[in-house]
Amino acid sequence: MIILKQPEEIEKIRTSNIIVAEILKELKEKIRPGITTLELNRYSEELAKKRGATPAFKGYRGYPFALCTSVNSEVVHGMPSNRVLKHGDIVSLDFGARYQGYYGDAAITLPVGDIAEEARLLLQTTEQSLYDGIHQARAGNRLGDISAAVQSRVEAAGFSVVRDFVGHGIGKNLHEEPQVPNYGVSGRGVELKSGMVLAIEPMVNAGTYKVRLLSDGWTVVTEDGQLSAHFEHTVAVTDEGPVILSLIRN
Repeated sequence: MIILKQPEEIEKIRTSNIIVAEILKELKEKIRPGITTLELNRYSEELAKKRGATPAFKGYRGYPFALCTSVNSEVVHGMPSNRVLKHGDIVSLDFGARYQGYYGDAAITLPVGDIAEEARLLLQTTEQSLYDGIHQARAGNRLGDISAAVQSRVEAAGFSVVRDFVGHGIGKNLHEEPQVPNYGVSGRGVELKSGMVLAIEPMVNAGTYKVRLLSDGWTVVTEDGQLSAHFEHTVAVTDEGPVILSLIRN
C-alpha cells in the first residue's frame, strides 16, 4: 500500500533528510587518500548523535554499521572496514537517519584524489540521471516516467542501470511502497500523486548491469568487476512539482 503523506509529515521527513544531507556534506570533506571506510562510518555515527538522530541502517535486518561505503566495483551495501581509500578510487556513501519518527535517506559517490576520465563520466552521468528522474516525479505522471528518464540518460552514455536493486517509498518506515526501478517505459506503472515521498536512487555500472552478492551477505558488486556509482535523493511529489527533501536549504 502506498501511503500519501500530509504536508506536516513531509516537513518531518524533510527534517530527517536535512540531517542526512548535512552528514553527507561533512563526510565528503573527509574523503582523501589514506582514510579508511571504518573511520567514515565512525564519523557518521558521531555526527548523527550530535543531531539527536538514529542511524537508520545500523541493525536494519542485521546490518552492523551506520554507513554503507561501496568502493569502485561495489554497487551498494558495501561494509565499512580497515580498507584504505587511495588515489583513483571512487566511493559511494549511503546514509539514512531516523529523527522524531521519520526517515531520511540519500547517497553520493565521490572521487578520491584524481580519477580516470571514465570514472568521472560515470559519476557525472549517474548524478544527471538522478535529476532527470526527479524531474519526472510530478503528480499525474507515472512511475515509469521516472524509470525511463534515468535509463535513457544512462544508456545514452554507454553505461547500464542495475536491475536487481531499486528505489523506494519512505516515511515512517525506511522502505515503503512503491518500488522505484531505474529502468522502465514512460507512461507505465503507478500514477504519481501529491503526497508520495520517494527515495530515487540510480545505481549505474560502467559495464554489465548484472551484479552478485559477496559472501559477507551484504556487499553487492558488479559481475564483471567494472566500476559502479550510486546517487540518491528523497523527493516529495507535490501539486507544484517535485521537491527534493534531502537538499540543504540556503
